[in-house]
Amino acid sequence: MSKQLHENICEERIFSSIFNKHAKDLHNFLYYKFGELLNPKDKVQEAFIKLWQNCAKISPDKAKSFLFTTANNLMLNEAAHQKVVLKHQQTKPKTYTNENPEFLMQETEYNDKLQKALANLTEAQRVAFMMNRVEGKRFKEIAALLDISTKAVEKRIYGALKKLREDIKEL
Repeated sequence: MSKQLHENICEERIFSSIFNKHAKDLHNFLYYKFGELLNPKDKVQEAFIKLWQNCAKISPDKAKSFLFTTANNLMLNEAAHQKVVLKHQQTKPKTYTNENPEFLMQETEYNDKLQKALANLTEAQRVAFMMNRVEGKRFKEIAALLDISTKAVEKRIYGALKKLREDIKEL
């Protein structure tokens, strides 16, 4: 008994003997209990990885119990995860909105006006405006990227806003 107290699972020969002794039985246990669908081979490997990570804490006589408990818990967690996945696969996204058809038509018309108005901007205005409003870049960042002054960026963006207001008349 005193020999077992000094043995350590972290020694390669002891860990290998535990693996050779319990791997097949552990796989069979998981396969019989849960089936092939939840990958019992993977869970056996994960259980042995956890045993290796905790090798200093576990005595060789407790290794089998640790392996079977860990592998069983891993399979139960996987089963619970698969239930959640299945539940989300079964929920169908709603294909309707609370907006009335008139609102949807106005939204489409407004989007068309906006796209046309953006197309009417000069390239310099459009680039500066999109970098600021779409990408969220600050004036200084835009100036550095375009190699122009901050005042030039301000002028382009404010010019773009003015032209967009005139073209859309709804902003």
